[in-house]
Amino acid sequence: MIVTGQSGAGKTACVRYLEDKGSFCMDNMPPMMLPKLIEAFDTTPVKHQTVTIAVDVRSGEFFDANAVAKMIRELRVMGHQIEVIFMEASDETLLDRYKETRREHPLCQEGLTLTEAIVEERTRLQPLRETAGYVIDTTNMTARAMKKTLDKALGDLSDTEPPLRAEVLSFGFKRGLPRQADLVADVRFLPNPFYIDTLCRHSGLDEDVRSFVMDHPTTKEFMQRYTELLDFLIPHYKEEGKRRLVIAIGCTGGAHRSVAIAEAIAQYLRDKGLPTEIVHRDLLLEQARWTTPVEEA
Repeated sequence: MIVTGQSGAGKTACVRYLEDKGSFCMDNMPPMMLPKLIEAFDTTPVKHQTVTIAVDVRSGEFFDANAVAKMIRELRVMGHQIEVIFMEASDETLLDRYKETRREHPLCQEGLTLTEAIVEERTRLQPLRETAGYVIDTTNMTARAMKKTLDKALGDLSDTEPPLRAEVLSFGFKRGLPRQADLVADVRFLPNPFYIDTLCRHSGLDEDVRSFVMDHPTTKEFMQRYTELLDFLIPHYKEEGKRRLVIAIGCTGGAHRSVAIAEAIAQYLRDKGLPTEIVHRDLLLEQARWTTPVEEA
């Protein structure tokens, strides 16, 4: 996939969108490298199903729209599947965006005013625009609207939608809330194994503590209600375009109840097919304290 178009029209957002979709992306690559790049990917097994290359006037003397358009047509004749995505916007919109960001248009380095650079770039890019299967006009689009437009226009270019990934994080409230958390559940209402002599220096990773926590009727009801909540929320997070969901489970110290429940929630999500990592933020810190006189955990 080749992403090109006018400077300020949203090429970077488009490349990031396709990267999130799982494409191997390169920005501002000299166009003459395209045949060699295709050859490299033809001979080297890679996990990526698509390759995205952003080419535009930033390449300076290495960029010739007519030559690039000719190269694309020749590569297509050779049997390579090449899609061209052309991003554009009205001159007024581009002018406003450059004034807002205070960045310099690439063609201003040739001595052109901003207005002249925008007009000149549109003219130079016309041969590439004619090769495009997707022309996306971002005039007056917000970032959110642009993403929805890209979803609608380019969704069919990815064979698979990258999954939402989850991280289940156990922690202790006494060391503060994890700032990266999207969802936080406080499980300090559950019976605390710390007050049982045979359990206090075991963690939620140990079977005896896990059974004590998970077999309690209140825990069973909590798990049923909380997993139902996750079943409701996760499809909406996916629809919104979220790529990582951090679910934090907290108890007092972060070694017993939160660890056991975090492990159970992570396993539930994995069983549902959601790629899930688990992190026990405060477990090692609590275990280090167990050689000192007993304090509430």
